[in-house]
Amino acid sequence: MPENGSLSIGEVINLLRDDFPDVSVSKIRFLESQGLIEPDRTGSGYRKFDSTDVSRLKFILQQQRDHFLPLKVIKSKLTLWERGENAPSNEVETTLNDTGEPIDRSDLLKRSKLTESQLDQLIDIGLIAPIRDSVVFPPESGVVAMEAKRLLDLGLEPRHLRTIRLSADREADLLAQLATPLLKASNSEARGRAKDLLETSSDSVRAMHRALLALELKKHLK
Repeated sequence: MPENGSLSIGEVINLLRDDFPDVSVSKIRFLESQGLIEPDRTGSGYRKFDSTDVSRLKFILQQQRDHFLPLKVIKSKLTLWERGENAPSNEVETTLNDTGEPIDRSDLLKRSKLTESQLDQLIDIGLIAPIRDSVVFPPESGVVAMEAKRLLDLGLEPRHLRTIRLSADREADLLAQLATPLLKASNSEARGRAKDLLETSSDSVRAMHRALLALELKKHLK
């Protein structure tokens, strides 16, 4: 850091570029517009970043790069970061509001470390699928790809992961039945209630799934 403890936006980019090659002026400005960073301004209106601003940027960019998290989720994690706490790195946080940006094949391979063959096999079994009528993948595919890679590295084969896809499909179909009457309504209020119902019920299913899986695995340790 300079002696006066502040950096210009160009200096920040130069500082971060080795770890985050895609960082740019427009990206930093966008993060500011979304309320994730709030650098001070000089009397002439130029942004000036201190060490806390730089650390905050590193955290945001790392969450995007390593965990494919949308900005809404990263923003919630920043509260913990500001208190010096960390959310569990293996806990995937998603809501039905998350949009994120689609991921192309090359980026998915690069970030997940999957091989071309492994990705093709995961697509064949339906664990990962491109967005309809496109060649890009939904943002959630990033998490699926990285976790699949970990399981493959532990010795499983792509065909073994079909069970996870089928389980998610069955659970989604089950919960969709709860919201069917609301989803049939044409007004926005009903659809909002449907979304809330699906989020609440999916939280319960995830909690039950974790508990039941832990219970079954403990049996193998006895």
